[in-house]
Amino acid sequence: MPAAQAGKARAVDSAENPAPTSAAHLQTLTSLSALHGLTNSEAAKSIPVAFQATVAYYAHGSMDLFVEDQGMAIYVEAPKNLTLVPGDRVFVRGKTRASFRPDILAENVTFLGHGKVPAPVPATYRQLIRADYDCMRVAVHALVRSANLVSYGKVVNIYLELQMDGGSIDTTVNSTDGSVLKQLLGAEVEVAGSAAGKFDSKMQLTGIVLEVPDISDVKILKPAPSSPAALPFTPMDDIIAHSFVQDQSERVRVQGTITYYLPGAAVVLQSGLKSLWIETKNEQTLNIGDRATASGFPAVRNGLLTLTSAQVEDSYQRSPMTPQNVGWDDLSSGTFAFALISIEGQVVKEGREDSQDVYVLTTGGHLFSVLYRHPDQDLGFELPPMKQIPVGATVRVTGISSVSYGSNPFEGPVGFDVLLRTFDDIQIVAKPSWLTVHNLTRLVELLLLVILAIGVRVVWTERQARHRNATLAYLERRRGRILEDINNRRPLAEILEQINELVSARLGGRPSWIQVTDGARLGNYLSRGSLEGWRVVEHPIPAHSGPALGAIFAAFDPRSKPRATEDEALAQAAGLAALAIETSRLYADLVRRSEFDILTNVQNRFAMERTLEAMILHARQSASIFAVIFIDLNEFKQVNDLHGHMVGDMYLQEVAQRMKRQLRPGDTLGRVGGDEFAILVPEVRNRAQVEEIAIRLEACFAEPFVGDGFVLNGSASIGVSLYPEDATTVDSLLDAADSAMYLAKFAKKSHRPGQSKIKH
Repeated sequence: MPAAQAGKARAVDSAENPAPTSAAHLQTLTSLSALHGLTNSEAAKSIPVAFQATVAYYAHGSMDLFVEDQGMAIYVEAPKNLTLVPGDRVFVRGKTRASFRPDILAENVTFLGHGKVPAPVPATYRQLIRADYDCMRVAVHALVRSANLVSYGKVVNIYLELQMDGGSIDTTVNSTDGSVLKQLLGAEVEVAGSAAGKFDSKMQLTGIVLEVPDISDVKILKPAPSSPAALPFTPMDDIIAHSFVQDQSERVRVQGTITYYLPGAAVVLQSGLKSLWIETKNEQTLNIGDRATASGFPAVRNGLLTLTSAQVEDSYQRSPMTPQNVGWDDLSSGTFAFALISIEGQVVKEGREDSQDVYVLTTGGHLFSVLYRHPDQDLGFELPPMKQIPVGATVRVTGISSVSYGSNPFEGPVGFDVLLRTFDDIQIVAKPSWLTVHNLTRLVELLLLVILAIGVRVVWTERQARHRNATLAYLERRRGRILEDINNRRPLAEILEQINELVSARLGGRPSWIQVTDGARLGNYLSRGSLEGWRVVEHPIPAHSGPALGAIFAAFDPRSKPRATEDEALAQAAGLAALAIETSRLYADLVRRSEFDILTNVQNRFAMERTLEAMILHARQSASIFAVIFIDLNEFKQVNDLHGHMVGDMYLQEVAQRMKRQLRPGDTLGRVGGDEFAILVPEVRNRAQVEEIAIRLEACFAEPFVGDGFVLNGSASIGVSLYPEDATTVDSLLDAADSAMYLAKFAKKSHRPGQSKIKH
């Protein structure tokens, strides 16, 4: 029987991957006893159900319905906005589905009458964490560690963190009465509610949540010894003196094949499709591919199950694992966390850091990192040279998928890295295309050399023919300065004006000007009326491909005869102008491509980090405050899965435009991930001012996103960090805003796992 969150996760799965077996011929199940006898593989066949039960928990506006009958309980994903209260007798009709344990996707829930609320069963932490009372109404005895009002969309609830004998659990109370929070904080209480669970991206139980129908189900047994406001102040560097932990975790033993080993830090064991990250101080030789055992203490790290303080023993019996071929979507789902995988991508960047070598790859328009962790050299390990992979090369990477953040099956894509065991784990599949920034730069240099060579040849020919050494030397210096300015990316208008001066000097001071196609007219231009009576010579400015870039003109006395030197001077100037214009446009295009996200036309992550560095420097000099706002689109993966990536791209573009309209002049919006954005807000007075911007950003999702054949009701989770209050470096400011966003999202969704932020 699934806990609440598991039920919601499988609701999405069943929509994406409908069970291939038709339920029309299956016998209808009519009791909770029959449902409890199902395995997950049987429940996945969508068996029809029709049974009576009593409501133990339901919150208006949600899909979470817990029902009980004859000492058994089950989770039902119900239609929204039912009018039910605990104790109501209901008739549920729907189908089974697989989850943490089998649960029900209801087609309709019919009210039969009102009766007694199911009596809670006393439960210990050990019984809850083992899911002995999954979905049952239980009563727990605990100490309130925190008490807050939290919002999930437009729904406000009381959220309690409880410390039981053996561990901590979370509690969601269907109440908005903030007046009781001070009474609850630090109090010894008895709480009655339906037992639900928290899960990681691999659908492994990582914690407990009690779904409590009403504040009356929380009884204070013993008030807090004192109010927090009455506590004396403690120096910040002395707070550890008040930390006490009584860990009752039991040592467990697991076995599997070694797929990763970082001496003195960690081992990964894999058995079939299951894999586990193991923290160990072991520094002895362990062979990847050997069968091994490990014993240690279970824990949750970054939302994933982990074994800590472990002892690892190598059996020296070979049992190698075959890596699973995956794509970015597979890894970003989190279901392959710590598994041995293989994936292809194109190298964008590489570099060696103090603790690791980093290769940044892209696949399917998504970036991810491949890391080779450096073993501790104090242990006698000699660090080999970094394997050099040319930027733009396509590689196949074999390694361990390591989730870096967001291991939650009810939110968007998780962050992940791929950990290499050796440099042999990264192999070149295809060499890079010649069309790279490096090669384009070389091409520009070659063009400069060609033009320079042509210029030198022209100068030499004229010097030999006309014996005007002094003049030609002057012109050559001017030409060289122009080429140098082109190479140094001086302003284009300034370079074109220098070319005009060069042409005029070459032609004995004749008026000359340059007209750029769809651009400015520069130089000593004669008006249309003034041109009457002049002999005007025009030479196009050729483009490397396509139409001309413009034209260069010179005006002569009408009585003069055309000479070859006129065309030569204009042709040479046109060549310089072509080089200047194309180099300027090429560099501008390269700069924009390196700084802006092509899809949304906002800054990319690298440009955002450079802007953030500049803001930190300015803030240090001026002692000012600025803010970072981190925005994560909720349920974005559902948009791509249900409507396709084209709709997903249109949705991202519209989201970016809406958020731009909420910002002030000077605020900077950037896209830092697939469905993640960040905003840099300079010169703020306080946190409240930034939160006003965050509220406007959240409100801009209120209007549906309408397209050809679809309507999306989107939403986002937002986190804020302030400089220097929350952090003082680029990475720590982004991490602080990301953590604030994640905490906001977790507080909203950990107790309402299936409530989608995007409606279709």
